[in-house]
Amino acid sequence: MSNKPRVAGVGMIPFTKPGQSEDWDVMGEKAVRLALQDAGIGYEQVQQAFAGYVYGDTTAGQSVLYRVGLSGIPIVNVNNACSTGSTALYLARQMVEAGVADCVLAVGFEQMAPGAIGAVFSDRKYIGECMGKAMLDLQGFDPAVPFAAQQFGGAGADYQKRYGAKDETFARISVKARAHAANNPLAIFRDPVTLEEVMTSKHLYGPVTRLQACPPTCGAAAAVIVSPAFAAKHGLNAAVEIKGQAMATDTPSSFDSGSMIKVVGFDMAKEAARQAYEAAGVSPQDAQVVELHDCFSVNELITYESLGLCPEGGAEQFIHDGDNTYGGRYVVNPSGGLLSKGHPLGATGLAQCYELTHQLRGTADKRQVDGARLAIQHNMGLGGACVVTIYGRA
Repeated sequence: MSNKPRVAGVGMIPFTKPGQSEDWDVMGEKAVRLALQDAGIGYEQVQQAFAGYVYGDTTAGQSVLYRVGLSGIPIVNVNNACSTGSTALYLARQMVEAGVADCVLAVGFEQMAPGAIGAVFSDRKYIGECMGKAMLDLQGFDPAVPFAAQQFGGAGADYQKRYGAKDETFARISVKARAHAANNPLAIFRDPVTLEEVMTSKHLYGPVTRLQACPPTCGAAAAVIVSPAFAAKHGLNAAVEIKGQAMATDTPSSFDSGSMIKVVGFDMAKEAARQAYEAAGVSPQDAQVVELHDCFSVNELITYESLGLCPEGGAEQFIHDGDNTYGGRYVVNPSGGLLSKGHPLGATGLAQCYELTHQLRGTADKRQVDGARLAIQHNMGLGGACVVTIYGRA
């Protein structure tokens, strides 16, 4: 029997628009209770917890978990940009795999404000100095355009210069995302959009339009990670295991290569994927389903290549051939992805875990990918950190 950590339970609440959600602690509590119920255990059996959020005060994780129980366990608060949720998962998996604990909870939650993400503190230096300088050197700065849209839109323009991809190629990703989200009752945007609607929505930067950018969202998700011995002892149906996982951060190539594609994390994603595949003893071609960080359509396109789903420069043909959807080589973001499901920063990585766990259990309802046996998760945070996780049936 494999000694890899198992996903014993997952929980997620429907994502909502800012101003329409419950308070962050209520959302987090609900996700935790759903994960515990799914695992079939009580909170008193959890030995450690990692709580992920970006826009919250100190010990917000305690405030969430105290609503579930006052058990005195270690609770660690995690903030790692958009990869916060998967970082909490990464830490939980490490604790179980190292034998420090047998049952660890990871929860992510976010209560966001409307509009583009911006600086919270006006009295101190903005984060991401290396990233910002690289972007300024390569394409300058437009104060009328959200910073993230300039980063990823610039990466899209860079990709077009290198490989000649058409504007509509990026737009097709958003059309696909909405088609997938139509079958996800937890997604925020479930109505279909046409290619024309995506391409004629407000232009942001490079090939990116408004319908190719993920919305600010509120929500929560959680996962219970256990050892195989714990699962066996308590009779848990922990049929999904984490076969491999890796986190990577930036190296000099992100900022000195003259490429906006690399500024937005291509190389750290490629390295995290390499390490995760090696740990799992698999290749990307062994997978059937992928949940990746499509904060912008551009990031989905370049991530096809950084994860090795297709050759570098081959993403346009990959999309044209339908290899990113049902009936193709992989089903990418069956949940609808960040573009349609929403992107509450702290919850995103654990929402991806939720989706892939159900895919591998065969319980994803109308979203189910036929024959799903191996799944890839990619969660990226600029500034930066990228976590790639490989799941499989135990």
